[in-house]
Amino acid sequence: MSVQRASQSSSLADILEKILDKGVVVAGDIKISLADVELLTIKIRLVVCSVEKAMEIGIDWWQSDPNLSSQAKKEDDLANKKLGERIEELETKLSRFKSLSQEV
Repeated sequence: MSVQRASQSSSLADILEKILDKGVVVAGDIKISLADVELLTIKIRLVVCSVEKAMEIGIDWWQSDPNLSSQAKKEDDLANKKLGERIEELETKLSRFKSLSQEV
């Protein structure tokens, strides 16, 4: 009986390229229970793939995260500014309403 070996050896770069091209998903749950009462559940999900592959499968959360995207940060700042202006407008209307109701 002879042992056969693969004639082709894969380098780490080749393996990494294949993983990033196809993608790898690692999923697992950790549950801690005491006397049949679940105390803690930790769900772990890990996706390893290239950015292009991630976008292809619909994963693009980093584009809307203000901590990772300057465009998202600008949009977040603009939304916060608009909310601040709206709050000021409502507070002004409320104070006018209170003034009018005290006069009556």
